[in-house]
Amino acid sequence: MDSGLIDQRALAQARAELGANFVRILGYFREDGLKSLLAIEKAMREQNAVAMVLPAHTLKGESRQFGADTLADIAEGIELIARKCVETRDEPTEALEHVARLRPTFNATLALLDRDSNPLAQRKANGFGKRPVAL
Repeated sequence: MDSGLIDQRALAQARAELGANFVRILGYFREDGLKSLLAIEKAMREQNAVAMVLPAHTLKGESRQFGADTLADIAEGIELIARKCVETRDEPTEALEHVARLRPTFNATLALLDRDSNPLAQRKANGFGKRPVAL
């Protein structure tokens, strides 16, 4: 599932722009993203389109900041469906497929971001007594 989840150029740009704050901001993304995910899932269970709009919009924007385009696209789909349902006063049943893909994509995306942002995880030993080399 990890191929294509992260736009490496956008991630590199975020890393460069955020500098020493990158890991801290990534932590905020993890926390805020989970809150948005839980709110979207709850709104889906309750068939509440209004409650879906803001967390989907937030998750979309924060995901794009880190190059998590697949996650952002799913969140955007949920947001658009929810907004349409608010206007038409319909239940957001059409969003179910997107919501079902959201959690596994969120988890896979975070795993990749964690892997890519941890300098220790990016090194492997090159044998006893030898200096670790970057992968």
